[in-house]
Amino acid sequence: MDEGPWEEWNPTEDSIRSVRGRHRVAKQRGGGLARSSTVLGVGVIAAVGAGGMATAQSGKPPVSISLPDLSSVTESAKALIGEDSGAPKSSATALSSVGRTDAGDATAATGSKGAGEALRARIMQQAESQQDRIAQKAAQAAEDAAVKKAAAAAVKAQDDAQAKAAAEKKKAEEAARLAALARQFTLPTSSYTLTSHFGDAGAMWSSGFHTGLDFAAPTGTLIKAVHSGTITEAGWAGSYGYRTILTLDDGTELWFCHQSSISVTVGQKVSTGDVIGRVGATGNVTGPHLHLEVHPDGGAAIDPLAWLRGKGLNP
Repeated sequence: MDEGPWEEWNPTEDSIRSVRGRHRVAKQRGGGLARSSTVLGVGVIAAVGAGGMATAQSGKPPVSISLPDLSSVTESAKALIGEDSGAPKSSATALSSVGRTDAGDATAATGSKGAGEALRARIMQQAESQQDRIAQKAAQAAEDAAVKKAAAAAVKAQDDAQAKAAAEKKKAEEAARLAALARQFTLPTSSYTLTSHFGDAGAMWSSGFHTGLDFAAPTGTLIKAVHSGTITEAGWAGSYGYRTILTLDDGTELWFCHQSSISVTVGQKVSTGDVIGRVGATGNVTGPHLHLEVHPDGGAAIDPLAWLRGKGLNP
């Protein structure tokens, strides 16, 4: 071959005829060299087929290019992508993305798991916080109820204490009053036994029931004025025998009946404990006794036992 100055040859679509069974030369885009190694290889093959050898710059010695056996490259590529193992072509994955896919899936799985754990922890924290608030609210309500109950109990205790104190005071005042009255009042006789009471029924009484209180005692036992007052009657009174009526300052009449003798006269003023007569068995009686009746304001008879007790006396 002649060696001489070489001119740069740029094959074009018009200058190179398409050869059946061989690769076409890709057109350059943007005026720059093709970046893909595959396109570069195809261009080299096309250049060798057309002129044998090519040079990048004029004035430099030509460089021989030897091509590898494409069949061995093809077999290697098939073995690498697993075509010989019977795997379908559609399932082949680019080598550059194999490692990244697995790593991405693992990272995504790890991230998803971490996000789930974080969400679960947040939900649990919120639930625990809510439970704490509920527990605190219940505890506060229980404490408020206990305080309210304690306050109510304290008020009740205070009211009970005041009521008890008032009752004790009233009881003491009543005892003092009765003691004072007891000094003003006295029982009508002594050495007696209570026999018939007020309200007892029987045919021996004209009214059908007993209208007084009977003090059974031996004949001649002294009869005393229960309280100070005025003698308004003294003498015989039929079934009552010898009777003395003592009228107190408040108008209450005291009847002393069945006396064996009378020691006072009408209009006489007497004091508590003065002798006004003696026990006897005159009138409608079955034995010696004092029949005492009490007539407030001179009206109907009442129970002499209750009246005497109301004056601080205990027959």
